[in-house]
This record gives sequence, C-alpha cells and structure tokens, in this order.
Amino acid sequence: MDSLVVIEDLWKVYRVGGTEYPALRGVNLVVEEGEFLAVVGPSGSGKSTLLHIVGGLDRPTRGRVVVGGRDLVALSDDELAEYRNRDVGFVFQFFNLVPYLTAVENVELPLAIAGLPRAERRRRALKVLEELGLGDKAFKRPTELSGGEQQRVAIARALVTEPKLVLADEPTGNLDSSSAQVVVRAFRDVVDSRGITVVMVTHNVELTKFCDRVARLRDGRIEGVEVVRG
Repeated sequence: MDSLVVIEDLWKVYRVGGTEYPALRGVNLVVEEGEFLAVVGPSGSGKSTLLHIVGGLDRPTRGRVVVGGRDLVALSDDELAEYRNRDVGFVFQFFNLVPYLTAVENVELPLAIAGLPRAERRRRALKVLEELGLGDKAFKRPTELSGGEQQRVAIARALVTEPKLVLADEPTGNLDSSSAQVVVRAFRDVVDSRGITVVMVTHNVELTKFCDRVARLRDGRIEGVEVVRG
C-alpha cells in the first residue's frame, strides 16, 4: 500500500498580540492510500487544525505536508485553491447544504463550479446518491430530509468530484447515535468500494470501530496510532 499523505514535523503556532499558542507541536503521521483513519483527542488537541492544513485551508508554521507527491507548503495560493477543488473532498459537522436546492442539485454544485455540462453533472450526482442509498431522496430539499440523510448528501457532494482524499471534521457531531453509525458506515463503504482515503476527526471513540487505524492527538502531539482493522 502506498502512502497518500505524509506529514513531517508539522507545527502550527497562532500568535495573539505578543503571545504564542501552539496548536500542533511536531506532528508526524502517514496515511495510506485507501485507508480510513480516525483522529481522536480532547477538545483543543489540534485535530481540526491538522485537518485544515492537510486540506489546504490553512498553512503550517513549519514542517511538511505531502499529499499525492505534492508538497502543500510549496504551493502558491492559486495552486492550493486548485488542490482543494480537485483533489480533496470536505465534510463538516454542519451539513452546509443550500436549502432551496434539491439533494441532487446540492451534489452537482462542485461540478457546476468546475464547468461540467449539465447532463454530465446530473448523471454523476445521481450515481453517487444512489451509491449512498439516497436515490429516492434525490429531488427532495434539505428540510425534507433527516439529519443523517442531509449528512449523506454532504458526503455525496464531497465524492462527486472523485477526489483521492476526503477529510471529515466531526461529521456526526450533530447527529443521534443511530444516524451517526449510518454516516460512518457510509464512509466505510466508500473506502471499501472506491478505494478513496478518508481521514475523520471525531470525539466519538465508539465510531472508530469502523476505521482502519486511530491516531490519538493530545496537546498538539501524536500520542500513538493503533490498528483497528488488520
């Protein structure tokens, strides 16, 4: 198995006035292609900061982040924007669906931004909704869907551009336990069927049973990485 993400001596220090607040302190981590990795740790441990840097949403203070052979630190702002649009899918705690659009129209949005023809956008969006068990919900608006269904629409939107890497930041934070399990099973199925790499930040340790490995973060450092599925 090849490495998709290689993180070396990663630091992120925020400065407020004359005070420095280290969010990440020398993180080293490797994520393999086709792996479902969970990142867990207490609030303030640096989980979201790590995900944002890997996703090209933030830049580190120092260190290296190599994704698919590209060193993100060396990319220009325009190149980082292209990386975010083409190579990475994002799923957040809040579903961020456009309320007046149907599920399929929400999923089509990244393809519309990329300039794909309407018929191709619709075909691909319907296909990924079907894969996630939402084929019968394609023409419903977010208010007509449950929280778990809305999050699966958000997952479909992240997948429709066929990224190599999906980053999920507390994707079940607003869901009840049964809906949370459905959403994380959807990630598991995507990893198994498509070979996509998923990195999920979660506070819910119970959900890590669906992952391949768990990285434990505390005070901006990796405490350890354990294998869940061999």
